Order: sequence, then C-alpha cells, then structure tokens
Amino acid sequence: YKFYGNLVPKVRILLLGPVGTGKSSFFNSVKYIFQGHVTWQAPVGSAITSITKQYRIYSIRDGKEGESLPFILCDTMGLADNKGEGLCVDDIAHILKGNMPDRYQFNPDKPITPKHLNYIITPKLKDRIHCVALVLHINSIDNLSTKMVADFKQIQKEALSQGIALVALLTKVDDYSEVLQDDLLNMNKSMPSQSQIMKVQKMLNMPISNVLMIENYSSNWEEDPLKDVLILFALKQMLRAADASLEDLPLEET
Repeated sequence: YKFYGNLVPKVRILLLGPVGTGKSSFFNSVKYIFQGHVTWQAPVGSAITSITKQYRIYSIRDGKEGESLPFILCDTMGLADNKGEGLCVDDIAHILKGNMPDRYQFNPDKPITPKHLNYIITPKLKDRIHCVALVLHINSIDNLSTKMVADFKQIQKEALSQGIALVALLTKVDDYSEVLQDDLLNMNKSMPSQSQIMKVQKMLNMPISNVLMIENYSSNWEEDPLKDVLILFALKQMLRAADASLEDLPLEET
C-alpha cells in the first residue's frame, strides 16, 4: 500500500478508548496475522485500571524476517471515568501533533509539557497522527458515562481541527461469523450488531462506513480466517482514512 504522494514512509494510527476495550489486543492481533505466531508485545489484561502505562509506537514486519509494513500503530493508556485513573485527555493534542515520544510514561493527573526531556518540539509530518481509531466494546455503548462521551467529543473536535481522520472500532463482536455470513461489504447490516453501529454513528456523527467491527485474538490463539478478514478489513479502512487525511493537507504542509 502506497500513500498519497508518498508524503510519509509510514502512516500512524492512534488507538484511543476506555480501559479494557481491546486497544493493545488489536495491535497484538494484527501482528499475529502478519507474523503467524502468538505475541504479547503490547501488554493486555482484564484489570479495572489501564494495563498500558506508556505511550508506545509499534511497527510490524511482514513475517518474522520480512519488510516493515507501511503503517505504525500507536497505543495509549485507557480512558477512565474516575480522575487520576486513566489517560489525561489534555495529552491527546500533544500525541496528535507528534510531540509525544515513544515510551513516555503517562501521568493521569497532568499532561506532558514542552519542558519534558524528550518532548518533540518540532515534529515532522511523519511524526504526526494520520488516523484516530476510537476503540469501544460493542456491548458497552449503552453504558457509556456522560464524561466518557464528552471525552470522545473532545477527541473528535481535536482530530477534526488538525485534519485527522477518525474511525470507530467496535471490539468483542461475539457474532462475528454472522457478520461475514452474507457479504463483507454489507456487514454493518448484520443483526444484532446493527443497532450498536447506529448508536455509535449517531453519537459521533460520523459516516457509517467509518464504524468498524472486529473480534480480537485474546485467549484463543487458534487461527481463525473470519477474525483475520474483519481485522484486515478494519485496518484497510484505517489506511484509506489516513490516506484521505494526507490528500487533504494544505499545500504548505506537503
């Protein structure tokens, strides 16, 4: 896959969402598909508080000794309802602009500042985020708190102000085999997932084509072609969204 104008060597996709929705598991699942073996490079768990404590920038190779693929998945601390337990929302603007270094240790109580030792003062286009994926548990849509929805709106506003594409990634789709039963391109019409997709589309006021569904590999690492298709389809849509963001850049930034 080659991106618009070859403006960057790799596009950066940022994974954001509440604690426990499968952000790190998505990276591990993508890596498993391309490398063919179980990996826990990104820490995952079922704790109430976020397992991920650092900002991580992950590249993936096509096979163990293959070439590095043209995208980077950026993993973050999970968002939380309680103050002091999750990602500081004010950190997000710095991440989107490319100011935050790899392995930055998140502080839930305050965001990174330019005074941080490794703060990237003048990030290049390749350092910036080109697509944001809001990762949500498909069965949690009805139970999102007012604060969490407000956080999503703030993220969306910041992304739009920077010309960054936004997609929603719904995880833990138990009926994923039914999703693919008829036609992949019509998977958003599958029941019972359709109502959840419509709720997310309405909440974020985004095109329904930008609401994606997957089932990550987690406890069962037996190869499953149906899971692979959904994960790769979601990844392809993210790459297309990133490509559209690059194409829409002002001339002075290209």
